[in-house]
Amino acid sequence: MLWTRWLVLLLCRWGSASGHYQQPKQGDSSADPHRQRSAPPVEPLDFGFVPAAVYDTHAYYEPGAMGILFHMVHAFLFVVQPNSFPKDLLVKVIQQNMGGIKLEEWRKPDNVVLLLEGFYYELGFLVCATVGLLFVVLVPVLGMCFCVCRCCENCGGEMHQRQRKNTDCRRGFFTATLVVTTVFIIAGVVAAYAANHNMSSHIKSTRRFINTNIRDLKTFANNTPAQIDYMTAQYTTAKNQVLSELDNIGPLLGGRIHGQLEKEVVPSLDTALRMAGAMRETKEALENVSSSLQVLQEGTNRLKDSLSTERASLSNTLSDPACTNGAVSPSCNAVRSALFQLGIDADFSKLPDVDYALENVHTVLKTDLSDIIQRGYSSFNDTPRLVKEQTKNIVAALPRVKGMLDKIGSEINTFAKMFPVEASLANFTLFLSQGQKNIESYYAQIDQMDFYRWIGCVAVLCTVVLILSFNLLGLLCGTCGYDKQATPTARGCLSNTGGNLLMAGVGFSFVFAWALMAIVTALFVVGGNVEKMLCEPLANRQLFQIIDTPFLVHPAKKNFLPGMLFQNPNIDLTLGSMYRECYDNSGLYHALQLETMFNINSFLNRTLYNKDLAKVFESVQVDLQDITLLEHTGRDNLIDFANAGIGIIDYEAYLAEVNKGVTLVDLLTFSTDLEGQADRLPRGALENALKGHASSIRQIHRELVVPMEQAMSTMSQSIKQLQKTSSDLPVKVTNILSAIDAAEYLISNNASHVVNQETKIYAQSLVGYFKQYTDWVHNSLTAEVAQCKPISNIVDSMEIVACSFIADSVNTFWFGLGLCSILLLPSIITSIKLAKYYRRMDTEDVFEDSSPYSDTLIQFPRASAPPIRSDC
Repeated sequence: MLWTRWLVLLLCRWGSASGHYQQPKQGDSSADPHRQRSAPPVEPLDFGFVPAAVYDTHAYYEPGAMGILFHMVHAFLFVVQPNSFPKDLLVKVIQQNMGGIKLEEWRKPDNVVLLLEGFYYELGFLVCATVGLLFVVLVPVLGMCFCVCRCCENCGGEMHQRQRKNTDCRRGFFTATLVVTTVFIIAGVVAAYAANHNMSSHIKSTRRFINTNIRDLKTFANNTPAQIDYMTAQYTTAKNQVLSELDNIGPLLGGRIHGQLEKEVVPSLDTALRMAGAMRETKEALENVSSSLQVLQEGTNRLKDSLSTERASLSNTLSDPACTNGAVSPSCNAVRSALFQLGIDADFSKLPDVDYALENVHTVLKTDLSDIIQRGYSSFNDTPRLVKEQTKNIVAALPRVKGMLDKIGSEINTFAKMFPVEASLANFTLFLSQGQKNIESYYAQIDQMDFYRWIGCVAVLCTVVLILSFNLLGLLCGTCGYDKQATPTARGCLSNTGGNLLMAGVGFSFVFAWALMAIVTALFVVGGNVEKMLCEPLANRQLFQIIDTPFLVHPAKKNFLPGMLFQNPNIDLTLGSMYRECYDNSGLYHALQLETMFNINSFLNRTLYNKDLAKVFESVQVDLQDITLLEHTGRDNLIDFANAGIGIIDYEAYLAEVNKGVTLVDLLTFSTDLEGQADRLPRGALENALKGHASSIRQIHRELVVPMEQAMSTMSQSIKQLQKTSSDLPVKVTNILSAIDAAEYLISNNASHVVNQETKIYAQSLVGYFKQYTDWVHNSLTAEVAQCKPISNIVDSMEIVACSFIADSVNTFWFGLGLCSILLLPSIITSIKLAKYYRRMDTEDVFEDSSPYSDTLIQFPRASAPPIRSDC
């Protein structure tokens, strides 16, 4: 049909556009030795969601309580036919008989083998069918013979019952057997009637499947054009993103170039900025050393004088005659021997000053190196602005680029409108509506035929019910009217009626049993084979494997489905794969593998990736020679700092003095020892004088030594910092200047390579937006556009109707009816046997004494005529 061809063609074109995307080659990037990095990830675009179609059909059936009967029938059929599905056999038969069946060809050995294989597969059905046919033939013959035999008073036709000791036991056994048989026959009738009613009720619900499937097909037809329009409209999203980035090419491309160059530029400027901080720290350290040196030199002189005075005064005190006393002299001698410790240890008067280096550093710091470096940062960070100014031609070309992109969009829309999809789908919708009306016109006939079928099945079951009625009434009357004390010729009318009803049931059983078995056999052969050859392979999808067998239809045509749809049997498309994809609600494009039919890469290269759009970026020329990272003043400033003289300071001499103590002995310890010696002296003027000297020494420590120790600590830290800064200072400055020179050389001479590289990456990012669009189209066509769930729903609905509604019901009907037919045989036998105990006999056995002795009584039976009864 025309609409299907247009729809398939359009989906193929769109699918190929996305599925066969290939970016035009502009040189092998892997062979470029200057390429350092791949394109950064492109910002993901939001294309939204394709309008989804909501389908109403739920192709699922739960049989409920009937499922138990269905499972029983399936189990019985498995026992009859346990062989696996003959896929290979059917394939051979189909392949050999595609040209028509000819009788003489069946005589060939290969065909004879196929026939034997077919007979072997159908062996279970053939055996059961043979048994059924024998039943149909023999039961009427046996019934006729039975009637003739009874008319001759044979086969139980003689109205005489012999008396036996186990009469009651036999009657009870036959009664129980007939009751059990009747119960099973009733179960068979109930199962058959349930199957009959189940088929009628579900045939009416088939209309729901028809309506929902047609409604889903209409939804499919109505939604597909809207989905295709939505896909074509989303090209605008990618186009607007590209135009937005082209409009901001300065910040974007400049930012990329800046980000690539900053790997070399920023570290060199950071090192120079740290050196500027080191200059300020060096000045502070030199000032600390200079001030500390002055404080220490002055403090040394004062401390030296104070200790000399205190030492002389203490020596005079020890010259007191009291020290000559024998008890006092050891203490005086101990103090006298320690007087030499009252002197200075560190001598800062010989240390050279750092005024020369400090003056040079002050001169260096008159130039603000940090500000110069910040100007270098600013100059480098101004790269996006330079790029923006030098890419004004790109911005000026935006109207032309927009025109090209609009032309691409127009080509896509024109291509989408090239095929009359909407008109074809509208015709398809009309076709569905007309088809639905035609189907609905048959509903009345279908209902009438189903009613006649239902009446026929009920009529068949009524024959069994008639037999059951005779059996049940016979059992009821015979059991209720049976008198254990009555002789066979004197049985009551109710008991006799029960026996007659049982015999009537036997007669009707002979009349109807063969007909019932004929119906069962016919339905069994047809319904059983439908279940095994159609429903089971359709449920496990083995039937698809037969249809999908390569070269099944013709030796030159590999696949059946693509040959029928596209006249190309070589496409690797199977009915099973299509069903699976549609069952998963995939798109028709993916289910039919339409990407293998059309290749429109040339269309994509001519539209999304045309040369005119690429030429826009060929005119990008960016000159970054105006960027200055470090001015000459800054360079001279760094060199002057390296030559400031902090490297010629005698750090070892400073460290040697600051590592010494201010005095030879700790004055606090000396004063404490002096007070201890004074405490050993007798109380008096000498003791008080020594304690006064101890107090004076503490005051000297507090006023002179403590400030000097603080100044020494500051000097030690500053000297160590200066020593660390001055270590290889010229080499450090040279390395900084070399790194800045290398960065400036990179900007001045190699920036063109960076610019070209980043321009290509930028262009690739723009192309990436179109690739996102094509990928989105491909994914949408695969999973969202023209979702073919209605196709799998049609297959599943047909399976449910044909197999679950009809085949299972038919099979359950013959299963129940067959159970009734088979059980009629034991019912006939048991009824004949049991009727003998309920019917009134013409003659009976009587017993007489044959011995003259009363204690030895022997009874001999003889026949006697029945008494005349006036009640029956």
